[in-house]
Amino acid sequence: MTHPVLARVTARIAERSAAPRAAYLRMLQAQRRPGRFREGLGCANVAHAFAAMPAADKLALREARTPNLGLVTAYNDMLSAHQPYERYPAIVREAARALGATAQVAGGVPAMCDGVTQGTEGMELSLFSREVIAMATAVSLTHNVFDAALMLGVCDKIVPGLLMGALQFGHLPVVFVPAGPMASGLANEAKAKVRQQYAQGLVDRAALLAAEEAAYHGPGTCTFYGTANSNQMLLEVMGLQLPGASFVHPDSTLREPLTREAVRVALDPATPALGTVLDERAIANGIVGLLATGGSTNHTLHLVAVARAAGLVVDWDDFAELSAVVPLLARVYPNGQADVNHFHAAGGMGFVIGQLLAGGLLHEDVQTVLGPGLSRFAAEPWLDAGRLAWRDAPRESAERSVLRTLDDPFSTDGGLKCLQGRLGRAVIKTSAVAPAHRRVLAPAVVVESQQQLAALFHAGALQRDFIAVVRHQGPQANGMPELHKLTPLLGSLQDAGFRVALVTDGRMSGASGKVPAAIHVTPEAAAGGPLGRVRDGDMLLLDAEAGVLDLHGEVAGFESRAPAALAAEAEPGTAGRGLFQLFRAHAAAAEAGASPLFSAWENR
Repeated sequence: MTHPVLARVTARIAERSAAPRAAYLRMLQAQRRPGRFREGLGCANVAHAFAAMPAADKLALREARTPNLGLVTAYNDMLSAHQPYERYPAIVREAARALGATAQVAGGVPAMCDGVTQGTEGMELSLFSREVIAMATAVSLTHNVFDAALMLGVCDKIVPGLLMGALQFGHLPVVFVPAGPMASGLANEAKAKVRQQYAQGLVDRAALLAAEEAAYHGPGTCTFYGTANSNQMLLEVMGLQLPGASFVHPDSTLREPLTREAVRVALDPATPALGTVLDERAIANGIVGLLATGGSTNHTLHLVAVARAAGLVVDWDDFAELSAVVPLLARVYPNGQADVNHFHAAGGMGFVIGQLLAGGLLHEDVQTVLGPGLSRFAAEPWLDAGRLAWRDAPRESAERSVLRTLDDPFSTDGGLKCLQGRLGRAVIKTSAVAPAHRRVLAPAVVVESQQQLAALFHAGALQRDFIAVVRHQGPQANGMPELHKLTPLLGSLQDAGFRVALVTDGRMSGASGKVPAAIHVTPEAAAGGPLGRVRDGDMLLLDAEAGVLDLHGEVAGFESRAPAALAAEAEPGTAGRGLFQLFRAHAAAAEAGASPLFSAWENR
């Protein structure tokens, strides 16, 4: 039986989304064709599309009976997570031919690494790279010569962008194809400790680089549970990629059979269209999966934007209400010491989905790329005499410090709260924050960038209790960069016994950790939000348990204060930032997904 809170939240999403969802479905209906899509093209169009294909493929396609599969790939060999995709097109073409079909790379999308750009000007392009990816996906598929599509992408903005773009072609079957995590390296706790020691000047840069290289050392996704691995979890729990495929290592003997099976599923005439799979129940399932596993706070933006791309309106109250009843079943760094390889070995996604289904905390009656019913995703892949097969996922955790059952969770709630008060609305992830640190009452230290706060730290000016207000970091101000470079600084101060917290209209890392952080504050300072009126020394209250983000007591004249002006952007052309001004000018609020692309759906 479906949990009553899950049923209520899902019904609320459907009700508030009635008009935009209907407009979205009308768009899909208008794009459907009775035969192969290329049948509607002129001869010159078709000749251009197939000019470079091998003669045998051309012959098959000329008959107009053979399905043609499009690949949209985020391959580049600078991202460790995407480097394995270099060899995927050849595998996919061969698998398609074996099924009597053809396959083409429809297009490539950009894929930037937040790990490389953290703390630099390039991070100001990060969030809106999602929109570029969505548009590039649309360009890739707009040739209308494909009968189904595969999406090759893993990391932070890349999967949301691919999904947002593919949803505009939601009349097609679409299957996502992962590449898997890298092998475990230096333990995440040890890596974090060296980062804090470097921030305090206790170790030199050589020691820091050695630790980072030991942590990030080969092909595959970074192994902590940040946004990239949260993406993979979401794709499985929403039924958009094969069961148990997310966390299989790139060099595993399972990896290629899973990729070949994804080709078969995409080309199967029974596979439902993407727009059918991703409905309000799938979105609600995604939120539940995020909460049950302690996933990335970035998805309070990305999942909202993905939903809007499908005509579905989600807000932070939906996350918070579900969080109150969804237990935390996984502890993966930064919520614990394990990495995603340990999570996978302990039972992985099949175990989590099985537990949540048993408790009525996921909708089972959904469409997936395998057809109706999510219960088939409570499974794990294996090789049976060399052939790919699935078996029931374990019902008991292989390691209780990593995964637990529904009746013995790490926490009875999902650890994601919506905060509100006179400073606006924000989200906070508490699953990695010790209960003793979840309420901070302290004076504000107001800065306009993480570099300014770091300068205060290194000058010894932060050896006290305080709440750091880092403002003008929202989507309309500078593109909403992550402020991950603050984690070691604030963490070391908290370890020293000071009560510290962060309040910002920007983002924290998808691996937000032990310091309480009220993030995505809406409305942002650049849009006239209250953070623009906060001054140094104002007493602020962040109470994650009570859901409060507020001034403490009465602050005379607060409403009449002139808001701090957004500083003129320094060198707006640096690192390509000037090209993104159009996105910043039209970005929606953070709670609406921060996207400039889909705000008009509600008016259609």
